Amino acid sequence: MKKKIVSIMLAAVLAVGAGGCTGGGSGYSSDSSKEAAEETAEEKEEGVSSEIELSEAAQNHAIDGEEIVGISMPAEHLPRWNQDGNYLKDNFEAAGYTVDIKWADNKIDTQQQDIHDLVNDGVDILLIAAVKGTELTDVLEEAKAAEIPVIAYDRIIDSDSVEYYVSFDNDMVGQLEGEHIRDSLDLDKENDEIYHMEIVSGDSNDKNADGYYYGAMNVLQPYLDSGKLEVVSGETGYQETETFQWSTELANERMTNIITSYYSDGTPLDAVLCANDTAAIGVADAIRDSYTGKNQVLLTGQDGDVDNLKNIMDGRQTMTVYKCLPHETQAMYDVTVAFMNGEEIDESLIKKAGWDFDVVYADDRYSNGTEYMKSFLLTPLAITKDNLVEELVDKGFYDMNDDGTFTVKETVVKK
Repeated sequence: MKKKIVSIMLAAVLAVGAGGCTGGGSGYSSDSSKEAAEETAEEKEEGVSSEIELSEAAQNHAIDGEEIVGISMPAEHLPRWNQDGNYLKDNFEAAGYTVDIKWADNKIDTQQQDIHDLVNDGVDILLIAAVKGTELTDVLEEAKAAEIPVIAYDRIIDSDSVEYYVSFDNDMVGQLEGEHIRDSLDLDKENDEIYHMEIVSGDSNDKNADGYYYGAMNVLQPYLDSGKLEVVSGETGYQETETFQWSTELANERMTNIITSYYSDGTPLDAVLCANDTAAIGVADAIRDSYTGKNQVLLTGQDGDVDNLKNIMDGRQTMTVYKCLPHETQAMYDVTVAFMNGEEIDESLIKKAGWDFDVVYADDRYSNGTEYMKSFLLTPLAITKDNLVEELVDKGFYDMNDDGTFTVKETVVKK
């Protein structure tokens, strides 16, 4: 049996909601929120009417006697998302919840279908790490119609169905990458030295990539303006430096072209501002295979992928921003359970949860396109060769093997 629900969104209400999305927060989040809210208001100004069909399981999820957590992850084959998804699945199952997890193979249409299926499977709550956060609005209308709450995990989602957001501080990730280049090159030192840098940004489909880029550029732009830092290729904009799907191969191809085109004449390449570790593998290989300079090239990244940690110890990458996935999944678990138990989800949860890691609560920084989400933002950590063993191995997040490789330790959150 299927029940038809007509969802009618009234322009006046949406316009008022969108009007509250300006100001506050970082330059990245406030500008993005304002633009997204304005676009949402314009699109919905005329009113939208849609017919949504829900399965019997979706209609009855709240009274079927089961507590099912639905999880939608971008891709199982990418180390970052594989760890996140399995941490979450294991932790909820260890606490007695039924878990329905789906992997989207990093494809937007697959994730849309996954979410449709999760809704109609009758899950009680949806936890979503988006492939592209601007492309889930329509399918999440189904979750809203079924009264299934949605929490955005790690990546921002444009949908007024999403009230809560658990992630790391995206702007700070970029800031740490920029500071690594600034401090390592001693850019504040008064001399006539000019340093050369290239930029490898993330995938613009991932709204968090905006934060990484602008967080870093807020640190480095003054040195570009003064001429202390120069991008020889001239490619400095977010769109022209982006890496589709954070691809190792595309990052390698682009960096190889840049090196052979602009640095084969002996011009030194001093740094590559690279948004994440997947792309950094491609950049490191391009430097190894094509760059003839004798200097060590500064190379940033984020995530703490095991291959990149080895590259850091081997001198092929100089830093990564570590985002502790056990901590992020711990926060996601606690926020989800608190919500399902009917507790108040606000700043007080940080103290009640007893987290032994730094989390900031914000309700004025990240927007779902209509209003600011209640956000729990974890603090990332800059990792270099100097502190890698102390921060990641000694504290039990990774094993360092005899051959110099690293293995992620399996971790289950505390209950």
